Order: sequence, then C-alpha cells, then structure tokens
Amino acid sequence: MDARVVRTRRSLQESLFALARERPLEELTVADIVQRAGVNRSSFYQHYADKDTLLADAIDTAVEQAGTFLPETITAPDGPQRALLAYLRHIDEHVAVYQRVLGRHGSAAVAFRLRDRIEAVAREGLGRMGTHAFEGIPLDVVSAGIAGSALGVIGAWLARDPRPRVETAADWVWRVLVGVGDAMEEGR
Repeated sequence: MDARVVRTRRSLQESLFALARERPLEELTVADIVQRAGVNRSSFYQHYADKDTLLADAIDTAVEQAGTFLPETITAPDGPQRALLAYLRHIDEHVAVYQRVLGRHGSAAVAFRLRDRIEAVAREGLGRMGTHAFEGIPLDVVSAGIAGSALGVIGAWLARDPRPRVETAADWVWRVLVGVGDAMEEGR
C-alpha cells in the first residue's frame, strides 16, 4: 500500500480516537475528524464511506498493533487467556472509545466488526485445536456463541462504575466461556 495512503488513514484513525475520547461519537462530524487530522474532506471520502467505517478500521488497526489475535498466541496452551488479557488491556487503554462503541448508543457497525473479528479468531483457534466438546455443532455457530458471550461480558464490565481491573474482567470472560462446559460436566 502506498505510504501516503497509510499515512492519511493513520492520521484519520488517530484523530477519530482522540476526538472520541473527548466527546460522544454521535456528536463527531467528518469535518471535526479531517480538521484534527489535517487533511481535506475529499481525502476522507477517498478512504472511508463514513465515520463508522473509519472507527471500525481504527479499532482493527489498534488491535493488530497490540498483537492480540495472533494465531500462534491463540493456539498456545495458555494462549487464549493471554490473548484475552492483552485484548482487555487494549480496551482499557482506550476505555472511553470502547464504552461509547459498545454502549447503548454505540456503533452497530463497529460492534459487528468486533464480533466478526472475535468469531474469526475463535473459528481458527477451535479449528486448530480440535475440540470434542462441540461435536455436532457447526463451527460458525460455536464461534458466534463465543464472540457474543465475550462481547456481552466485556460490555457489562465497561458499564460498571467503578470498573473492575482488567484481570478481573479477563477472569469473568474466561469463566463465562469455559464455565458452562465445566458446569455441565459437574452435573453429569
């Protein structure tokens, strides 16, 4: 990709993140974003259809930079817990943005992209690890359940005041994800 394209996109993404920390997403305009980024409006529309697409790309880029969802991390013996902790630390660093995105008046497009990313990671991880616990259930159904559960717990964590520590949230997500299977095993 052309260095100018990368630079423009990065500038727009960083500007949106900075502005989203300052005020609600619904109050932000393309004009605000391009002014902060130091680019013109036509440059914005050369790269993004709207601010939700920009925000989704900005979050994707930030997550990639954090190295949260690397396949080798997910499939290592303690990989899922490490990846989850890294992801929650990333969210904690950008808490205001995620609270707005995943909150009641957040962005459906961005939440969908986050869920889609987590589903893809879950599919890949489960495909590599091969688990008998989900035999007979299509992999896309299992990964959708994992993503929905994880985002539900993360949303509840972000809504709490005071918000518990990252380690507590990671424990909650992990226990919800594996706890159902453990509870079923205990009941047999």
